[in-house]
Amino acid sequence: MTEVRDPGLQPERTRLAWRRTTLSCTVVAVLAVKVAVHDDITAAGLTGLALSALVWVAFLAVAHRRIRGLDAARPHPLSYRGALLAAVCTIALAVCGAAMIW
Repeated sequence: MTEVRDPGLQPERTRLAWRRTTLSCTVVAVLAVKVAVHDDITAAGLTGLALSALVWVAFLAVAHRRIRGLDAARPHPLSYRGALLAAVCTIALAVCGAAMIW
């Protein structure tokens, strides 16, 4: 017997929320590039840019895995590890952005 997908909209809303969050994270990463190369390129700016890019890629991996996981007939809840990694990426991106501004 095959499982029928839940007709509710909750998985779709969750998928769209992850996509919006990924888009917001991408905007922050693009703004980090703009700040890093605005006046002159320094070692600190390049370091901040590299860290921001690394955090951005890590968040994209977490979001992509979660979005793919929502395609199942009965999606599993977000794992503790995935939630922790998403939170750490968000905080790290905010810290990198604040460090690049000051």
